Amino acid sequence: MNLSARHAELMYQEPRLRIRDAAQRLGTTEAALVALQGGTTLRPDWPALFAALPALGGIMALTRNEHAVHERHGRFEEVSAGPGHILVTGPDIDLRLFTRRWAHAFAVAGERPSLQIFDVDGEAAHKIFATEHTDRAAWAALVERFTCLAAAAPPQAAPAPATAKAEAEVDGRALRSDWLALRDTHDFFGLLNRHKASRRQAFRLAGEDLALPLAPEAARTTLQLAAAREVPIMVFVGNRNAIQIHTGPVRRLAATPGWFNVLDPAFNLHLREAGVAEAWRVVKPTEDGAVTSIELLDAAGETVAMLFGARKPGQAEREDWRRLASDVAQTHAREEAA
Repeated sequence: MNLSARHAELMYQEPRLRIRDAAQRLGTTEAALVALQGGTTLRPDWPALFAALPALGGIMALTRNEHAVHERHGRFEEVSAGPGHILVTGPDIDLRLFTRRWAHAFAVAGERPSLQIFDVDGEAAHKIFATEHTDRAAWAALVERFTCLAAAAPPQAAPAPATAKAEAEVDGRALRSDWLALRDTHDFFGLLNRHKASRRQAFRLAGEDLALPLAPEAARTTLQLAAAREVPIMVFVGNRNAIQIHTGPVRRLAATPGWFNVLDPAFNLHLREAGVAEAWRVVKPTEDGAVTSIELLDAAGETVAMLFGARKPGQAEREDWRRLASDVAQTHAREEAA
C-alpha cells in the first residue's frame, strides 16, 4: 500500500489526527504529507518571501518543537535578512529564523490557508496562517508570485528521533569563569560553543547560584504566578530552524489532557508537560545587571521553552519578575543527581 492510501486509511480511522502526528504514525515526514495533499510548492527564496509578508496584514505565526507550540497573532514588521538568517523584530511577531537548513515551502489552501516551511529532513521550521485580519488578495498575489513548478520533492523517510548527545569533558571552573564574565544574554551560545558544552552540561557545571535545578512543575507555576501577579514575561519556543518570542502578559491559562495552555487572544502556548524532563532557574550576567530565566529541557537535553521577564536591551530586569523567579525556585528547587 502506497503512502497516499495508507494516509487515507489512517485519516478515515482517526479524522481528527493532526498532520504532524499522522506523519509520525506513518513513518514519514510532515512535508511529504503536505505535498501529498496538494500543497502548492513555493520558491525557496527566503529573504524575498519574508520581505513580502508585511503586505498580508494580520496573520498567525506558529513555531513549535515536540513539546511546545507557540502561536502569535499580529503583523510582520521590521523584517531583515543576512547570510543564513532572517530577523523579524516587530511589536507583534518576533522571530529569529535560521535558514541554512530550510529546503521546502508550501502554500496550503482550505479553511485555514497557510504558508508552511520545512527543513531538509522534512520537519516543520515555521508556519504562517491566514486569519480574519489577513488581506486575502495580497495572500493570493504572494502565492502566485512565489509558486514554483520545478522544486525537488520533500523526503518521505522520517528522520531518526533525537537522542541525547554524548557530552565531551568540560573544564567546569573555566566555564563558570566565562559565564560570570558574560555581558549579554546572546553571548551564552558562544560560551557553549567555546567550551564544547551542551546547555544541560553547562547548567550542571556552573553552580547553583547560576543554574539551579528545579522540578518540571516549575513551568506551570511560573505561568500561573505571572498571570496572577500580572507580570509581563517573554516566552521563547524554538527548534533548530526558528525561535519565536512572545513579550507581554499571560492571562487565560487552561489545562487540557496532556497539555498546559495559555489561551489569550494574541498569544497561545501549548506545553506538553510530560515532555519537560528538567527545569532550571538560570542567571546570566549582562551589562544591564543579572537576567533570570526559567528554562525547560526535554529528556535529550534540548530546549523546550524559556521564560524571562519582559525587558528590552539596555533595561534592567524587572523586580517583580525577579521575585517571581525566586519564589518559583524556593518552591521547586531540587537536588541535582551527582
